[in-house]
Amino acid sequence: MEKYINQGSKDTRSGFGEGLTELGRTNKEVVALCADLTGSLKMEVFAKENPNRFFQTGIAEANMIGLAAGLATGGKIPYTGTFANFSTGRVYDQIRQSVAYSNKNVKICASHAGITLGEDGATHQILEDIGLMKMLPGMTVINTCDFNQTKLATTGISNFDGPVYLRFGRPKVPNFTSVTDGFNIGKGILLKEGLDVTIVATGHLVWESLEASTELEKKGISVEVINIHTIKPLDEDIILESVSKTGCLVSAEEHNIFGGLGESISRLITTKFPSPQEFIGTRDTFGESGTPSDLMNKYGLNSTSITKSVIDVLKRKR
Repeated sequence: MEKYINQGSKDTRSGFGEGLTELGRTNKEVVALCADLTGSLKMEVFAKENPNRFFQTGIAEANMIGLAAGLATGGKIPYTGTFANFSTGRVYDQIRQSVAYSNKNVKICASHAGITLGEDGATHQILEDIGLMKMLPGMTVINTCDFNQTKLATTGISNFDGPVYLRFGRPKVPNFTSVTDGFNIGKGILLKEGLDVTIVATGHLVWESLEASTELEKKGISVEVINIHTIKPLDEDIILESVSKTGCLVSAEEHNIFGGLGESISRLITTKFPSPQEFIGTRDTFGESGTPSDLMNKYGLNSTSITKSVIDVLKRKR
């Protein structure tokens, strides 16, 4: 297996910005809309290079989604951009009715997701968005782990016909995947092979899971690590193949455990291969103001908590 090395820290929202810029130069059907957060979403270069294909809607997210649905009806490929909280919670009705129900080819691109939004606090940190989006019929849900994967996902979804929710973050995090990896919607990535336990992670928790696996190996525990960047449709085969080998699993996500990746995995293994599972995620709580690292530590979204959960799930393994 390839050894994944931290190539330096970069923010995933910049991966989105670079991917969108590339699309602006290569796909004339791509248009972009932003709700007064062009700088935060790194959309400035696209806007400058494509003034006739960029629409600044102001703080009117519902209108932005409606405009995007209309542009999709006209054959364009619209990318909407704002914070994850405003991309989902504020405009859920518009997404449900005008995008999902109508099966419009709209790419809902959501930055500053999860608790790592940081100092802006609970009103801006959304930990329910994956659940909101995955329950919409026909909605594809993607949560990328680093800069390279976010850029690949941004360009990749332009070739997919249908509504997509693309979730990424604000802070700089380790950039460890390769630009040559490619991006296949609905296909998980086996990062590390192991025999004793499976860790299935998404988003910022993928790197933390790799870090945890290194520490666990020092204790003689063989860990398999899977990166699930597409939460819906879920790559059931890669998860079942792994857990049928290891016999237990830990899910890890920067999201409420109610409605997130872990819950989708639990439904899968309960019906196909009953196995012990531990959950890393927030637990029926809102966030609070603080630095991203302090908040991740407080809410147990780090390698230390993943390591502990692996020890716990191994005790329950048959």
